[in-house]
Amino acid sequence: MNFYKKLSPFYNLALFYFIISFLLRIVLFFHPITQSSFTIIQSLKIFGLGIISDFFVFVIASVFLWLYLIFISNSKYNKPSGYIILSFFVLLFLYIASGKSILDEYGGALPRIVLIFIGIKTTLFALLLFLPKHRDKIRFWLFAFVIFLYVLLILQNGLSEYFFWNEFGVKYNFIAVNYLIYTNEVIGNIMESYPVVPIFSALFLVTGIFTYFILKKSRAYINDIPTFSEKLKISALYIGLFLISLIAIPTLATTENSKNVFVNELQANGLYKFYLAFENNKLDYFKFYKTIPNEKAFAILKQQFPNISGENTSRVIESDTAESHKNVVLITIESYSAEFMKQYGNKENITPFLDSLSQKSLQFTNLYAAGNRTVRGLEAVTLCLPPTAGESVVKREDNKNKFSTGAVFKQKGYNVKFMYGGDAFFDNMQDFYSGNGYQIIDKSSFSPEEITFSNVWGVCDEDMYNKAIKVMNAEAKENKPFFNHIMTVSNHRPFTYPNNKIDIPGDIKSRDGGVKYTDYSLKKFFAMASKQPWFNNTVFVIVADHCASSAGKTQLPLDKYRIPAFIYRPGVNPEKCTKLMSQIDLMPTVFGLLHFDYHSKFFGQDVLKPHYKPRAFIATYQDLGLIKDNVLTILSPKQQVRQFHLTMNKKEDIAHDYQIYYDEKPLKTERTDLVNETISFYQTASDMLKQKKYQM
Repeated sequence: MNFYKKLSPFYNLALFYFIISFLLRIVLFFHPITQSSFTIIQSLKIFGLGIISDFFVFVIASVFLWLYLIFISNSKYNKPSGYIILSFFVLLFLYIASGKSILDEYGGALPRIVLIFIGIKTTLFALLLFLPKHRDKIRFWLFAFVIFLYVLLILQNGLSEYFFWNEFGVKYNFIAVNYLIYTNEVIGNIMESYPVVPIFSALFLVTGIFTYFILKKSRAYINDIPTFSEKLKISALYIGLFLISLIAIPTLATTENSKNVFVNELQANGLYKFYLAFENNKLDYFKFYKTIPNEKAFAILKQQFPNISGENTSRVIESDTAESHKNVVLITIESYSAEFMKQYGNKENITPFLDSLSQKSLQFTNLYAAGNRTVRGLEAVTLCLPPTAGESVVKREDNKNKFSTGAVFKQKGYNVKFMYGGDAFFDNMQDFYSGNGYQIIDKSSFSPEEITFSNVWGVCDEDMYNKAIKVMNAEAKENKPFFNHIMTVSNHRPFTYPNNKIDIPGDIKSRDGGVKYTDYSLKKFFAMASKQPWFNNTVFVIVADHCASSAGKTQLPLDKYRIPAFIYRPGVNPEKCTKLMSQIDLMPTVFGLLHFDYHSKFFGQDVLKPHYKPRAFIATYQDLGLIKDNVLTILSPKQQVRQFHLTMNKKEDIAHDYQIYYDEKPLKTERTDLVNETISFYQTASDMLKQKKYQM
């Protein structure tokens, strides 16, 4: 019986969690959005298997409670162990506070958060060490705080699941994961949509009440701290249940196989669904977005591609000129907004080289990024298809053997490589590019002497370009053309780079410094490349992966997707293309300049052809947009469609072709033709990926 009481914090919190989960299922069961009736068997499945799943999920979620409880003891405060442990905490605190810890490489709020945590831990340990008479009282309040946190999280999760169901009629999915990514937008939406102060006031009040009762029934644990042997028994029991839970949870998930979607959703555990959303990165277009019959969608698409037939984008691209097998170097620049460049209004002179190079190139002045993350930019220039709902294809499980720009080059006899100064395992780049026939050159390919500077993201851009020159010199000797895709890293937080390179020190960690160093590195690369025998026979394609920021006042702010892009061909006169276009059009346009004949599945098009119809795609993980005819059409989950009329918000001293700011005003009368066209693009792209029609 005494050992049973030692488990009281676990079973009291578990009982509370089961009650909240049971009540939540009842509420969702009878919710108006749950438009279904259930048989007795289905009801038993929902509540029976549901509560079993909840048990195993709670076991996994209580790992932090277990770690906290097993380290409660008095012996660690004895001399000299107590002073040794305190000294360790103090040294760790000073190390992080120095500003030179490994955490500072990541930038952002992480070092501050860890510093606060270690500071609190050090202070509490010192109080328990030096105030033995008050140790029991301090420990009690710490124990109460931990119980309070668990109760709060259980109630908060219940509320969140309710509101999510109220919004979407399902348990957590990728949209919920997305909410963690776009915190500014989500918090703003919550603040405007719900009475936050009353809700959270009530939440804290209820949490306090339940904490009082759970604490009353669980304090036996700290009143009589378990012995070492009792802690071993508790740990053995917990670890055993933990291991069983790892098997039981996914096994129970396989029983969510009813033809009635509501049965599956109500039976499921929300926290495990959230985990699966992280793992799967999927948002089913056909389940959450407005659709039209597939035949109609592809018929509308045929207006863009007259020579396609059936439900696919397969077509033959032919040129009336002999093919040119020049080398191609594609450089995607990290987080590079159009507004950084002088032509688009920047007056800080942070891109002097690219400002100059753009004037010698075929410049695309009206090009939009497909998304707001690196993987979206890589997907756009590699697969040349619209950004489908959910995670980028780059990070999906089914990401190999796709029809890609690299595949077209390989068919033409090119060596094909992807070069990245960091670890290509990041963002699944290694898996994606190697699975699509690219050879990978990343940080692991560098010898120690080839690295002069690196941070958490990888080697600096100068080191990457030095390596690229070596690789291309070796390739040139093989008497084969090469296509090399280089992804930069330096223009990324924490914006550290070698000092004494530009007039903004790398130690300052400023965005302007990151941009200017990126520009400086490109200048050095072109200076080196221009001395190589392959230079004059090479086409250089420069484009951003996405803008530096995606936050704005509107759902899809156009200025946060406008990126610079140009093609530099040594010895060729500069040109300017002012047509509205998408990031996915860039490489098909390059193929057009090289006069390639090839069989294409690309949604991207050669914008220099007379039949091209200007449009651009911009998207987040869930909002899918099409810009056309001065209208922005946005498809969102729950089959929502919004349209906005775009009016240029002109800035002084900026030429018309480089104006990037637009006012977005809701359209009074729906442009049904544009709605259907937007649906046709995104629906057909989703269908082709789902049906594996975009394979080689």
